[in-house]
Amino acid sequence: MVQNIATVTKNKLAKAKNVLNEKVFTLRVKHKAKNWVWSFVRSIFLLGFAFVIMYPILIMLSRAFMHRVDIYDNTVLWIPKNFSVENFQIAGDMIQYWPAFKNSMILAITITLVQTLSCLLIGYGFARFNFKLRGFLFGIVIFTIIVPPQLLMVPIYLHFRFFDVFGIYKAVTGNRGINLLDTFSPFYLLAITGQGIKNGLFIYIFRQFFRGMPKETEEAAVVDGAGPFKTFTTIMVPGALTAITTVALFSFVWQWNDNTYASLFLKNTKVLPLTYEFLGMFTPEMAAEGMLTTFDTSNPYFIAMLRSTGVLMMIAPVIILYIFAQKFFVESIERAGIIG
Repeated sequence: MVQNIATVTKNKLAKAKNVLNEKVFTLRVKHKAKNWVWSFVRSIFLLGFAFVIMYPILIMLSRAFMHRVDIYDNTVLWIPKNFSVENFQIAGDMIQYWPAFKNSMILAITITLVQTLSCLLIGYGFARFNFKLRGFLFGIVIFTIIVPPQLLMVPIYLHFRFFDVFGIYKAVTGNRGINLLDTFSPFYLLAITGQGIKNGLFIYIFRQFFRGMPKETEEAAVVDGAGPFKTFTTIMVPGALTAITTVALFSFVWQWNDNTYASLFLKNTKVLPLTYEFLGMFTPEMAAEGMLTTFDTSNPYFIAMLRSTGVLMMIAPVIILYIFAQKFFVESIERAGIIG
């Protein structure tokens, strides 16, 4: 009797174990299937989202290496049948690419350095020093982020057209001011004073970053005899490299693509954002060299192909910068966002 009870109990336990194993296996299968379905849906979504973003660049790449005869071939969609770099030569001649590239590179690099340094100092001052009207002045900084630059174009233009400091130049010479237009001076003056492109955002990033840094390190430096400047250069700046990288990259990209201030201050000095209007303007030298025919110069499809090539040449430095700095750029944004 006892043996029968033990046998029955053992069988019941074995059945319960089998049922439990089956349930665990089913749960594991469902969990893996759920994860697989979610991974598949997420991958499809990301691929579709990436394609939407990359579609204009893919179109420009396809047209840039396409010969003009491929325009009339209905079988050519993405991959050209006749690869050619002639479009780059024609578009480059139209916009005078290399002189404009040189000016854009000089302006973008120097403005990036000046903006990063000035916003770094201003952001550190707002974060670490207590002074009168600090909240009010920082509110003005935030206000510069909200106000569109188009609203300030007229007063800024007049300010640099008749540039004067407290009326000193007019009092000495009798003239209204110095004409700083068609030079890089307005860009530098705006960057130095923290009023350049997106400078309000950069100041805010640095201010939030420095506020998140521990005060104990700064206090320890003061105890060791370091002054405010030495503390800033030896303690705070090395700890803010991620924020500096983020601001520098944003500053370079926005300055490179700037069209608002460039069209306002520059007339004869060419930079790449201002050369787009010249794409499609054929010069007599091109016709004389036999590069183009009258039909080509009046063909809207060929002009559209040249515009795509010219735009690709303009944004190529930014794409190359992103390719090489992608990892560090993403890490800098993440750390700056966490600390800020």
